Amino acid sequence: QVQLVESGGGLVQAGGSLRLSCAASGRTFSNYPMAWFRQAPGKEREFVAAISWSGYNTYDADSVKGRFTISRDNVKNTVYLQMNSLKPEDRAVYHCAAVARGYYSGSYYSTRADEMDYWGKGTLVFVSS
Repeated sequence: QVQLVESGGGLVQAGGSLRLSCAASGRTFSNYPMAWFRQAPGKEREFVAAISWSGYNTYDADSVKGRFTISRDNVKNTVYLQMNSLKPEDRAVYHCAAVARGYYSGSYYSTRADEMDYWGKGTLVFVSS
């Protein structure tokens, strides 16, 4: 009932920046906690960043803390991942996901893939050395 479409991926040099977008459609988006995950070739999917539905509560994985910023615009039904100081190890397919299984406070967020109810198909980020 919710479709998530990522965009903004591409090729960037190490140290550069990209901003990923995840556009939601099909149902009200504003009350869903959201998160970004990534999966590199040959590696397991890992959590990147999470945000509450209010947009005021966020959490970043240690591997990206200080470099990536998750945000959202509920008017535009879009969540963003601003990625700065990109490293080759950031290369992966980035997926956005939504928690839609219940009601949540404005401060709630989740870092667990198994709590996500909707997933986008992903956008590829390639960071060259």
